[in-house]
Amino acid sequence: MRVAPVLARLAAALAAAFALAAEPTPAPDAPLADPAQEARAQALFEEIRCVVCQHESIADSPAGLAADVRREVRGQIADGRSDDEIRAALVARWGDFVLFRPPFSPGTLLLWLGPALLVLGFLVFALIRARRPVEEADPLSAAEEAALAQAVETDRLGHDPAAGRPDDGR
Repeated sequence: MRVAPVLARLAAALAAAFALAAEPTPAPDAPLADPAQEARAQALFEEIRCVVCQHESIADSPAGLAADVRREVRGQIADGRSDDEIRAALVARWGDFVLFRPPFSPGTLLLWLGPALLVLGFLVFALIRARRPVEEADPLSAAEEAALAQAVETDRLGHDPAAGRPDDGR
């Protein structure tokens, strides 16, 4: 049995499996006929997070789910719903995470106040550290000074004769 044809068939089968597993390209968006309604839709698209991409708005996301949400938002605008009603419907389905600017509520308290609390905590820590008295080392005794002088004179402080000069290229 030859290995090359088997590997070629295996590679072709894997490529076919990946092609079948890929998400199909969403249908192009159909804008609303009324320019004012389409402008509202576009503004809402920028406020809504793509739950697939998570770091992009549905306006910028190429994901199929983002296209579905854009169609849903346009449909709700065409049905006469307000922006708040549309946001509420999306939050009911996906939670506050779907909005780039979630409301200030007990569930998002840490999200809104967390960065300020971290900065405040760091400032308190830095203030406490700055106000702490500096501990100075005790001066050397006469015996310690004599031992240090002797060590420096005899070069017992770790000079390794096997070590080269610092500029010898190592």
